[in-house]
Amino acid sequence: MDLTYGAEYEKFRNEVRSFIESHRSQAPDGGGMRAEKNRAWQKMLIERGYTARTIPREYGGHGGEMDILKSRIIAEEFAQAQVPGGLGGQGISMLVPTLLEMGTEEQKRQFIPPTLRGEMIWCQGYSEPNAGSDLASLRTNAVLDGDDWVVNGQKIWTSTAQYADWIFCLVRTEPNAPKHQGISFLLFDMESPGVSTSPITLISGSSPFCQTFFDNVKVPKQNLVGTVNHGWTIAKRLLQHERQMVAGIGGNSALGATGRKMEDIAKEYVGDDDGRIADAAIRSKITSHRMNDRAFQLTLGRSVEEAKAGRANGDLSSMFKYYGTEQNKRKYEVLLETMGTQAVGWDGDAFSDRELNTTRQWLRSKANSIEGGTSEVQLNVIAKRVLGLPD
Repeated sequence: MDLTYGAEYEKFRNEVRSFIESHRSQAPDGGGMRAEKNRAWQKMLIERGYTARTIPREYGGHGGEMDILKSRIIAEEFAQAQVPGGLGGQGISMLVPTLLEMGTEEQKRQFIPPTLRGEMIWCQGYSEPNAGSDLASLRTNAVLDGDDWVVNGQKIWTSTAQYADWIFCLVRTEPNAPKHQGISFLLFDMESPGVSTSPITLISGSSPFCQTFFDNVKVPKQNLVGTVNHGWTIAKRLLQHERQMVAGIGGNSALGATGRKMEDIAKEYVGDDDGRIADAAIRSKITSHRMNDRAFQLTLGRSVEEAKAGRANGDLSSMFKYYGTEQNKRKYEVLLETMGTQAVGWDGDAFSDRELNTTRQWLRSKANSIEGGTSEVQLNVIAKRVLGLPD
């Protein structure tokens, strides 16, 4: 099965591989975004154009043009080499592109460079206990008091809030307006007096999400993005970037948790003496998965080319989010079937290898169809705004 992209792109792939091998010793091996080695690595990758590829240089990025296949190759090679492909997170993937489109020049220069450098880590203040899929029902409120907004309320499922420096947050600034109006978009420091967090443990055993509470939190009024009571437009645009980010988990769906190809994992666990996948059903499922993965990447590439030609449809992000998360969930179903009982470890030194702890990854993947907007919401968006079907 030929999965190459052509001579030009395979030459680029060789360049990426060469870079990784030449600089592997400089790559970080943990320590979080705040670690100096991580930030030095991020700086090097930006300079080479392996991350922040399309962010303008004046805001700390590489300043190149979008090429979805090159981005795909970069992701593949860094994942397979088990080398970090640069800093990520909600700030870089979601807030930065939103500020580039809708922020003031002052906001772009204040927030984008330190975010790209890993000096400013962000979390997202969207969902609330009674405002999940119906996000516009949010009740966290902000009242202007002189030069500050005073924020009170609660958010939930706030990813990595316990580690974040800042939050981008939806607040209600006009309680008497229709629910999709009267919402504003604020940026504020998580160290502000009155902000507190409480981690939530998931079924996978990890705690990436939090409840977040605001008690008379003061936010400088210049930290409002866009105009007062018109934050819903910004919120929707950021959600499109979030859905693109979540769709990205399907972008490496042919790779296992440690960067190995699914077929290589299968050869180890259900291989024959000749190094082939002995189980015909597993062989068929992996082949089908790889074909779907390739089709997904080509569709993403076509979308990028259409955007370059001025025919962009931002609502396609819902289609990509839906399909990418389904691909990721299917991957872990196939991996569990392939590895059998050897994949069901939970604790202990024997299962410290992420590949042997595939059960945790499988459990975590179930949330993919909820986070960033449920699959049901995405299918509604696709039906109405992409296919143009009647209500």
